[in-house]
Amino acid sequence: MENLDELKKEIKETIISTLQLEDITPENIVDSEPLFGEGLGLDSIDALELGVGLKKKFGVKFSSESADNKKHFASVDALAEYISQTRG
Repeated sequence: MENLDELKKEIKETIISTLQLEDITPENIVDSEPLFGEGLGLDSIDALELGVGLKKKFGVKFSSESADNKKHFASVDALAEYISQTRG
């Protein structure tokens, strides 16, 4: 089982590289802050791209029909939890 802090850092780096957020560093992204809306301010197009980026990096799938996606993409904390559980 990998270190959750390390996983969160990798997730942040994936968010930044996938979405080409040039002015943001992993340190700028707060683990518990919302990724969408007032937090990082991502939108639904970003969510699609990020889903693809996370799948490539971590081998996890997000179903486009799944109501859980909103929960998984809520924050870096939520993504880390989902990825660590999925990868076991």
